[in-house]
Amino acid sequence: MSAGDAVDPRILELCREDSRFAYEAYEFVSEAVTFTQGRLGRTPADRGDDGDDRHVSGAELLNGACELAVREFGMMAPVVFKQWGLKTTDHVGEIVFKLIKVKLLSKSDRDDPVDFSDLFDLHEALRNGFELTLRDTARKGDR
Repeated sequence: MSAGDAVDPRILELCREDSRFAYEAYEFVSEAVTFTQGRLGRTPADRGDDGDDRHVSGAELLNGACELAVREFGMMAPVVFKQWGLKTTDHVGEIVFKLIKVKLLSKSDRDDPVDFSDLFDLHEALRNGFELTLRDTARKGDR
């Protein structure tokens, strides 16, 4: 969070209710939803205003969040997630449903916290994502 960013009182309240997750974790998960929608061509501009058309599954969001984290934090992504309290895919799901509770995200009828339950090792995925990024960069440089 930079000095010019406005603090959302709804997220502050969530942090007060459950101190396991940093304020930045909530912001990041919210950003990851938007990022994932864009990556999958499901933004409001791509699909119209129907919220169901913009829906992303738990697995899609988790993959998008890992991709965004590696882009933003590089090899520090696992450390950043750990600092924020994001240790498992279940934690990302908990944050999603807390953001839904305070109406910062919306929910479809098919959304369920179990969609995030132990899908993969979050920190391993972040490490692997960074390694893939390095390999891709090396290949581009070899051309």
